[in-house]
Amino acid sequence: MFRILVLTCLAALAVAELEHEPKYLEDSVQRVIGGSVAKPNSWPWQITLQYQSGSSWYHTCGGSLVRTGWVMTAAHCVDSARNFRVVLGEHDLYVNGGTEQVISVSQIYIHPNWNSNNVANGYDIALLRLSSSASLNSYVQLASLPPADQILPHNNLCYITGWGRTSTGGSLSDQLKEAYLPVVDYNTCSSSGWWGSTVKTTMVCAGGYAEAGCNGDSGGPLNCQVNGNYYVHGVTSFVSGLGCDTYQKPTVFTRVSAYISWMDSIIA
Repeated sequence: MFRILVLTCLAALAVAELEHEPKYLEDSVQRVIGGSVAKPNSWPWQITLQYQSGSSWYHTCGGSLVRTGWVMTAAHCVDSARNFRVVLGEHDLYVNGGTEQVISVSQIYIHPNWNSNNVANGYDIALLRLSSSASLNSYVQLASLPPADQILPHNNLCYITGWGRTSTGGSLSDQLKEAYLPVVDYNTCSSSGWWGSTVKTTMVCAGGYAEAGCNGDSGGPLNCQVNGNYYVHGVTSFVSGLGCDTYQKPTVFTRVSAYISWMDSIIA
């Protein structure tokens, strides 16, 4: 799920020092580190983004269903020429639970300012138009998005979810995992010893200790509780090149509230 950041994202960031070199979390190489297996379909907006190779399909990233015909994911997940599809209502990638909906991607909209050679610049967000609308039910539901420009406070309760690697360099998880990643506010995350100037105000940091996102989690949601309800406040973007759960290098997410107007303009 990762690429190189030379200042590269999960895919990666351009070379600040080695300890600041981020990695994308897109390949089936990474999963949620720490945490636990989620209750099946407890995050019903979570999708698995898959690409075709030969006659087979492979998980590469996560994403969130934001309209019945639209999915939000990371730009670095879809900036290569591949045939993509999404699977909704999924829990175990290798078991048909009877709740899945498989829909092809008809069009990809990557933020125009995204630069795969400069992940630290931000704009790691994309919208996928589906070839048909999802059917909403108890297994497949729309994500709630935050109001434009909303900033969450330090330590706000959030969970990352995904099928990414369960350890740096480890294997992907068959089942959807979840991990508690409290928000690290911008002043802390951008300070010396943390991410420094690699992190921008259009990003959200969460975690920074034993639990983290990892390869394969890219594009998936950071689900944050606000007034008792969960909103998708982040799109999983990058981690440290030294390891997914590097101390004081929290998982970095695209801040969804910074891109509400852009998404509205595309979907409209």
